[in-house]
Amino acid sequence: MNPGSELLRDFERELRRDFSGDIRMDRFTRVLYATDASIYEIEPLGVLLPRCHADVAAAVSAAARLGIPLLARGGGTSLAGQTVGAAVILDFSRHMNRILGFDPEERSARVEPGVVLDQLNAHLAPAGWMFGPDVSTANRATLGGMVGNNSSGSRSIIHGKTIDHVREMRALLSSGLDTSLRELGSEEWRGKTALAGTEGDLYRALDRIVSAAAGEIATRYPRVMRRVGGYNLDSFVDTSRRNLCRMIAGSEGTLAIFTEVLVNLVPAPRHKGLCVVHFDDLTAALEATAEILPLGPAAVELIDKMILDLTRRQAAFARRLTFVEGDPAAILLVEFHGNSPAEVQGRLDSLERCLRAHSRGTAFVRSEDAAEQARIWAVRKAGLGMLSSMRGDAKPVAFIEDTAVEPADLARYVGRLQEILATHGTRAGCYGHASAGCLHIRPILNLKSAEGVRRMTEIAAAVKDLVVEFGGAMSGEHGDGLSRSHWNRELFGEEIYRAFKDVKQAFDPIGIMNPGKIVDAPPMDRNLRYGPEYAAAAIATHLDFSLEGGFARAVEQCNGLGACRKSGSGTMCPSYLATREEEHSTRGRANALRAALSGKLPLQSLAAPRLHAALDLCLECKACKTECPANVDMAKVKYEFLAHYHAHHGTPLRARLFGRIASLSRAASATAPLSNWLLRSALARHTLQRALGIHPARRLPLFARETFAAWLRRHPVPRREGKVKVVLFNDTFANYNEPDVARAALRLLLESGAEVMVPEVVCCGRPMISRGLLDDARENARRNVEILAAPARAGAFIVGCEPSCILTLREEYPDLLRSEDSRTVAGQVMLLEEFLARQVDEGGWKPSFTDSPRSVLVHGHCHQKSLAGEAPALRLLRLPAGYRVQEVASGCCGMAGAFGYEKEHYEISLQIGELSLFPAIRSADPGTEIVASGTSCRQQILHATRKRAYHFAETLVRALPQ
Repeated sequence: MNPGSELLRDFERELRRDFSGDIRMDRFTRVLYATDASIYEIEPLGVLLPRCHADVAAAVSAAARLGIPLLARGGGTSLAGQTVGAAVILDFSRHMNRILGFDPEERSARVEPGVVLDQLNAHLAPAGWMFGPDVSTANRATLGGMVGNNSSGSRSIIHGKTIDHVREMRALLSSGLDTSLRELGSEEWRGKTALAGTEGDLYRALDRIVSAAAGEIATRYPRVMRRVGGYNLDSFVDTSRRNLCRMIAGSEGTLAIFTEVLVNLVPAPRHKGLCVVHFDDLTAALEATAEILPLGPAAVELIDKMILDLTRRQAAFARRLTFVEGDPAAILLVEFHGNSPAEVQGRLDSLERCLRAHSRGTAFVRSEDAAEQARIWAVRKAGLGMLSSMRGDAKPVAFIEDTAVEPADLARYVGRLQEILATHGTRAGCYGHASAGCLHIRPILNLKSAEGVRRMTEIAAAVKDLVVEFGGAMSGEHGDGLSRSHWNRELFGEEIYRAFKDVKQAFDPIGIMNPGKIVDAPPMDRNLRYGPEYAAAAIATHLDFSLEGGFARAVEQCNGLGACRKSGSGTMCPSYLATREEEHSTRGRANALRAALSGKLPLQSLAAPRLHAALDLCLECKACKTECPANVDMAKVKYEFLAHYHAHHGTPLRARLFGRIASLSRAASATAPLSNWLLRSALARHTLQRALGIHPARRLPLFARETFAAWLRRHPVPRREGKVKVVLFNDTFANYNEPDVARAALRLLLESGAEVMVPEVVCCGRPMISRGLLDDARENARRNVEILAAPARAGAFIVGCEPSCILTLREEYPDLLRSEDSRTVAGQVMLLEEFLARQVDEGGWKPSFTDSPRSVLVHGHCHQKSLAGEAPALRLLRLPAGYRVQEVASGCCGMAGAFGYEKEHYEISLQIGELSLFPAIRSADPGTEIVASGTSCRQQILHATRKRAYHFAETLVRALPQ
């Protein structure tokens, strides 16, 4: 079905009369929604963001009259292509994301389909309840998507699948029927079949379909628990109570669209224990699963060596691998629940005794600490992203990743599957739900080649036959979509497949509900995001993208898994968290750039203003580089984009001035305090607003009359011979705006026993890089590397106070200069707190602090959190006995250098800060000292909360004897 443009215009005109949500029919938005987390790409006909049930009803009514296909979508994290199609997409995640009710006595919650799983569980946690199925994408997966996909997760052996927890829903059929679905007894069901009209026709049709296919259903449906392929006809055979919700669950939006769902809840476990069992052989790990299951675990999850190795290459996740000993071939995460710590410990003891008795496992690492367990599970949940982080065109591909067999057969099944892969000259990453016999196995293939596509289809056919041989399911969790729907006729047989088509006809006689999924599907090699015909423009870059394989491949690192849409943890992605717009997610930006580079968008490559608008709200926080398991570095991509954009359109005055803030600061400091008075004057504020677009409510930071460099000329660094040599990098902001920070840092370095040098350097170039002035930044980098290379080669550490400045030497200098000296300098760079923590750890510094009680609230700079971590600063601040230190669970402050000063960004800058940072500061106890290592963070905190924040060095130095 492919309606013409006139019909689509009629659809849009009709909708605009009654639709209160957002209607997006433009090409740019359609491209953003053309992909999900699968290997497929289909440009939709348009995108709707409904606000209420009436909006959805209006859309269904108009679509039914005009024959316009509809596709319901939540987070867009589908791995089989369920949420892409030539249809009008209804995105429920933006507006219809409300928790409508929670009844602890009934153990239920009523939600709209756009509610994210973690959002629901956070709401339920204080009362001790949770939604049972717990998918790896819980921080962005919506309940609507989970119902549509019949999701399950790591603990399905105790909680089952989503179908087991759906109680009621309000649904719309393409016929216009607006109905409430719930469990019905035999008499109630018969009453429904006696009704006249559409509703009665539906119930009578289902009775007829199930009765005719009952024998085949009994013999052909896989007996494994994790079967989500096809339609759930088996839920309507030989039962006295039936619920049409069980037919909608797992139907992938092909039968109806629901706007509310009532779900069952389960008690949150009181206590958890986790044991990481190490194996030197994958087969041994799989065989051990069958021995573990009788012990009653809540989860048994596998991670293989390929994923562990990829995890070690990503700094943010590598820091969490403390639970891995040596270099195992595979590990099993075995979780137990209990009513007391003693019960959990006893069950962990039983596990270890059992496995040792069977000579299973080479190491057993236990965890009963909730925070540590969360870190371990974070590595497991990042499995797909870790595989996607593999560089190059050949990547682990999801198409047979969802098979399920009996756990007792798992080792034999995987062995046979590996033989199939070897025959086709490839291997696969392997992880997932060993407890349920559902492993996610992704062969490494290059789908940009005809050979790679051919091998994919041949492997899929062979694995399909293997699954049938083992009595398993082709889809154990991720659904049919475009990857597996075409196998349903062979998997279930002709009679059941005909029944599936009859079900589709009964619910959706005009065929507008997500067509082409489950039945009447195209071959699996159609509509590929990357196929033999795919080509992207080659871009000559200012930065070094050789590690990524070029600029286009850096963009292509995004596989659509949507980690940038997560909420409740981490920093990524600040602008998306504030706007909830797909365009402002890392995924949205990557999709737009990829479409431009591959010619899918009629744009002037990297010179299009529409692309600039999409990238404009990227705050360059770098969180995506570390928090995205696929290792997408959108900040670096944006720097390069801006350089090309300015080359085409010219560099704006504001970009030139902010990029050269060091020169302006030098002049302002030389004339302070007159310059400060002038900058605070009404005339200056008006001029800055008119000429540079500075928001009138903002105040530029004050300038110091005596810079840190000038102070050093009066107070030279004491000459001393130290075991450790340090170069203190005198950054622009510490030098001209906050010399107190630099003086505090110098004292701490001297106290730590280091021999300190403070050479005359130039601006690190960070302001230039952020504005795309990469040629200017390269010149500054060259000058600084000339100064710093010799001490770096001699083993001196290069230490700085301002995270964004000093980490530029580590992150951007090798990309700008591509030289051995730049890499040598980068290898010696440390944040101040990293160096001081090293001195403490290695016994070079045993600080003696005064016992002065102080409450300290710490907010980490984005670059600090993303590239180094906050642990060193927190550890140091906790050394003084009287300091009570708490970390703010915050993301980006919203300032991002000059971003928050600009009038077009001012409101969103504050929105980002209001997500968590500002409320935490306002609610802190009186007298609490706020610590923030970033100068822009301190400016933002002062502006929004009227509370001064200090650099951690200032706070720590006050605990030293004065």
